[in-house]
Amino acid sequence: MNNTLTPREIVSELDKYIVGQNQAKRMVAIALRNRWRRRQLDPELAEEIAPKNILMIGPTGVGKTEIARRLAKLAGSPFLKVEATKFTEVGYVGRDVESIVRDLMEIGVNLVRQEEEATVRVRAEATAEERLLDVLLPTKPLESAGVDYIGPESRAADSTREKLRQLWREGKLDDRLVEVEVQSSGGVQAMTIPGMEGMEMQMQDMLSKVFPKKKKTKKVRVRNAYDILIQSECERLIDMDKVHEIARERVQESGIVFLDEIDKICGGGGSSGKADVSREGVQRDLLPIVEGSTVNTKYGMVRTDHILFIAAGAFHMSKPSDLVPELQGRFPLRVELSALTRDDFYRILTEPRNALTVQYKALLGTESVDIVYTDEALNEIARFAQKINEETENIGARRLYTIMEKIVADLSFEAPDMDGVTVTIDRAYVAHALQDVQENRDLTRYIL
Repeated sequence: MNNTLTPREIVSELDKYIVGQNQAKRMVAIALRNRWRRRQLDPELAEEIAPKNILMIGPTGVGKTEIARRLAKLAGSPFLKVEATKFTEVGYVGRDVESIVRDLMEIGVNLVRQEEEATVRVRAEATAEERLLDVLLPTKPLESAGVDYIGPESRAADSTREKLRQLWREGKLDDRLVEVEVQSSGGVQAMTIPGMEGMEMQMQDMLSKVFPKKKKTKKVRVRNAYDILIQSECERLIDMDKVHEIARERVQESGIVFLDEIDKICGGGGSSGKADVSREGVQRDLLPIVEGSTVNTKYGMVRTDHILFIAAGAFHMSKPSDLVPELQGRFPLRVELSALTRDDFYRILTEPRNALTVQYKALLGTESVDIVYTDEALNEIARFAQKINEETENIGARRLYTIMEKIVADLSFEAPDMDGVTVTIDRAYVAHALQDVQENRDLTRYIL
């Protein structure tokens, strides 16, 4: 978790994964840095400073979600991506909007729990090893297993235990079967009621306390038993009350919610009156959460005053001014993300650390097949992506996924039989792979 990055450093980190969109990157970098600045202030003044929520406007596939996701990762913040349309789906009511905060809180608890697990893991591993040796070296006769009885006073016990420890560390006992206690996954399940997920979660929690999980003995291999024992020790060493407290604090102070498809809950766009009523209802429900309210979760009351909300939408059929005025006012920072050009596509294929070209090279490398891309091939892919986006629906960088998959499809299929081969993907290779869709305009609409 890094809270001390400067805006310039944040943009530099985002540049490693996202091409272009500098204005949006600068805006989210400032928002993240402002959180650090706020924490340096006197608590009384800090309480008054609300986060400046951001509205990203731009077509699909240009990096809106990725910017928000990478930002949260950089900050080590609880991050939730939610589609605004989810709240209009079930009848007229839709899903309970407060479930956003409950889901974010669950993510926060898991995040803190993983951090706590990392701190106690060394102790857990040591204890798990001792418990495993206790299972491997019984202190009562096991004639069926052919193990001699070793009494508590026996001097041989310690040396046998150390020999077993050595064998275990060398991996020679990995496949031996042992019996360990595990928690039974069965239990009383609460009934699911659409639109009442929060109540269902609390009922489930209450039932789990009334009917605690039963333990059962399970026969597993030693290597799996070790993992089970580590997990059990971690649960024993971690103070879950402390985890819940830290998680609640982190969600309240640094949580990030990404509200996608917010343009789909706008009025306008020539839709029917009933749909407009439903959509405006969702906006009204979202308003208190975004403005700042207190939500009841199973981990206690969570305030949303300082959670950063980043909304995004293409706004093809509507415009930001179609949102209810109160909600517009809660997203004071607006940034327009530009559509991707041919040069952007080329950069997306070559620059990011997780570029598609890198991914396919690594995937096929597992089959001992080495892929080499020529510059002309990448330029051809970029040109073709732009052409298809212009002629059909513009889906941004996602178009590269379908094109790249089509280019390497045959190679992926044949790879297991091509051990040690180097394949050069050049312009001719790309042209051949895309030949049928280039020639048939109608086919393009279905395949790419």
